[in-house]
Amino acid sequence: MNSNIKAYLIQCVCFIFFFILHNLYINRTLKSSLVFGLPATVSHMYHALTYATILEMQAMMTFDPEDILAAGNTMKDAQAELHAEVCYAECLLQRAALTFLQDENMISFIKGGIKVRNSYQIYKELHTVLKSSGYVHGDNHGHFEGGVKLGVGAFNLMLSLLPTRTLRLLEFVGFSGNKEFGLEQLQEGSAEQTFRSFLCNMLLLCYHTFMSFILEEIKGNLDAAIKRFEECCEAQQEWKQFHHMCYWELMWCFTYKRHWKMAYFYADLLSKENAWSKATYAYMKAAYLSMLSREECQTFGESEVALFRQVPGLKQKIAGKSLPTEKFAIRKARRYNVENPIPLPAPPLEMMYIWNGYTVIGKHRDLTEGMLKTLDEAQQKLEQHPRTEFSIDDQCVVSLLKGLCLKHLGHHEEAEHYFTLVLCNETQIKFDHYLVPNALLEHGLLCLEQGRREEAIKLLEMAKQNYKNYSMESRTHFRIQAALHKARATEQNGENSPSSP
Repeated sequence: MNSNIKAYLIQCVCFIFFFILHNLYINRTLKSSLVFGLPATVSHMYHALTYATILEMQAMMTFDPEDILAAGNTMKDAQAELHAEVCYAECLLQRAALTFLQDENMISFIKGGIKVRNSYQIYKELHTVLKSSGYVHGDNHGHFEGGVKLGVGAFNLMLSLLPTRTLRLLEFVGFSGNKEFGLEQLQEGSAEQTFRSFLCNMLLLCYHTFMSFILEEIKGNLDAAIKRFEECCEAQQEWKQFHHMCYWELMWCFTYKRHWKMAYFYADLLSKENAWSKATYAYMKAAYLSMLSREECQTFGESEVALFRQVPGLKQKIAGKSLPTEKFAIRKARRYNVENPIPLPAPPLEMMYIWNGYTVIGKHRDLTEGMLKTLDEAQQKLEQHPRTEFSIDDQCVVSLLKGLCLKHLGHHEEAEHYFTLVLCNETQIKFDHYLVPNALLEHGLLCLEQGRREEAIKLLEMAKQNYKNYSMESRTHFRIQAALHKARATEQNGENSPSSP
């Protein structure tokens, strides 16, 4: 199974639990819920599912092996008592999440993936039954229908959030996602007075709330986004896990504003509290310190060189695979493993490109001009220092990023010059081989934006076909494929349009 698909399967499984947990933990009801649910585990199938679900929530948030084991055992016991298919589907989904958590190896991912697919298929079949003319309403029809709407709605909403290419791959194994249909099912489920209506409400509330935060950030309304993320963190202090997603976004918001100290602050919080990628967090801390003066760094009590040297030792593997972001960070940090390392030119700005940050700042001229100024300063430093084995690579990094800024500022000829400059230095690049295909990608997108479709397709095909085994290759291919699809669709529409020349 492709590692990207496995990662997205985990994302699908975890999405629903995160949002359910959000409401429970913010209102600090988890502990009381456990006490309330405990005596009922054997008296009613819905009580059994409730108690197992609460234990599942605790395991998902704490990652404690004992919690995971207890939740898994309880879910198995509950599943034996749950005779309704809808409850069985929920158990499968939750046990899949525990399978991913308990043992992150290939077999666990396969087992978990099978459980997810089986759960999805059951929900689809139950939805078909509900819509059939021969279906007869029973005593628990409302609860049954609410459970189906929750499952079908949540699956459709989750799957619709995946990249188009990934969703197409998942369709081969029976998955499909429609955001509008998913939201409609959840809204119908929330309007009914059933056992699962509050879960539908929480999913809808948290989806719209968090999406509003992200939309503010995507639009470039950074101050509004920062305020919303900070308010979310202040809402409760007991369960820090909910803060981590906000910390990550806050780190990037302050990066876009070039507030390096605040960005470092949130990277530091993540490195201390979150276990997703210690290597990435250490790299980002070092990257932000590299943008400060030596005197400013002293106040933090850490050295950028020491932090960069820690990065390789913090690498972790999930299902036998390293995270692509960690691989990138480790490759970039290798140059610091010598006595007198050559500093990276602008590491936060480079990582910002990896996470598609220039699309965010590109909507605001002041943010883009500020980033271009920082890149000009980085280029001046490169020109002032003696030539090293990293000089061409570093210059090409700066050229790619300057080209992006200039493109967003409307200086297309200058942007094209910098993208071409990267390609001209292809044979001299020693380490950062991802630069050339990405320069071709950005050049192709620029041509597409200007209506030069044939040239755009040629550049995009070069980027797709001619380069392999470089950093963040999958992400680049996602973007290339999307751009090619857009270019060819535009070309086809142009050919079929009577108004086209």
